[in-house]
Amino acid sequence: MYRLIVLSCLLALAQSSARFMQKPMLDGRIVGGEAITIDENPIQISLQRSGSHSCGGSLISERYVLTAAHCAVGVKASSLTIRIGSSFYASGGRKVQVTKTNCHPQYNAATIDYDFCVLELEDWDPTGLTYGFAKLPEAGQDVADGTLLRVTGWGNTQNSYESRSQLRSTIVPKTNQDECSRAYKSYGGVTPRMICAGLKEGGKDACQGDSGGPLMEDDILVGIVSWGYGCAVANYPGVHSRVASVRDWIKSVSGI
Repeated sequence: MYRLIVLSCLLALAQSSARFMQKPMLDGRIVGGEAITIDENPIQISLQRSGSHSCGGSLISERYVLTAAHCAVGVKASSLTIRIGSSFYASGGRKVQVTKTNCHPQYNAATIDYDFCVLELEDWDPTGLTYGFAKLPEAGQDVADGTLLRVTGWGNTQNSYESRSQLRSTIVPKTNQDECSRAYKSYGGVTPRMICAGLKEGGKDACQGDSGGPLMEDDILVGIVSWGYGCAVANYPGVHSRVASVRDWIKSVSGI
């Protein structure tokens, strides 16, 4: 549901005379990836708004999910559910009601900074479900440039032969922070709360999954799909929210 924002729109940043193009949201595609089952990434959930898939997210405990703030800010918890334990966003597993949204108090919709939200869940029965909890990085923990990271989601594939109904996955290398900020200079660059991943030449390995979904280094949740220009576009890596940058806030909200 988060489509590419028209690039001709300009935004005046608060307390600044500089003008930047409005940051484009990722359009939720994994192009050229491969279908996987929930067993291969059991932390993944489908965040659903009024019964329809809208974003991804990651289980961090039986009670909490970590997703992007732009997926839930301003939305009543009563209209949000998640689907746990299924390879398919529209069937299987178990649907669980969200009871409270805890989006980061410094989230900025214009700059997409602090794009984090912790969702609180009602009690649910885990019997017979395939699920797992994401390991979180230590506060300030970094990811080395070039590290291969995995992103998963149920976004559009742009290919009639590749169904979006089943969870898909692709691998992207971590991009140097300064290079990423230069690439997005006309959009105001990136902040320390962001981490970038993608191939310089673009292509199938540089595409992203649904907003709010996980960016994983092995079994550690290092990022949350947040924003970026297009999908698989050369010199425009995907930008993710850096989990390690708000580790203390996550603990204060969830106790984890």
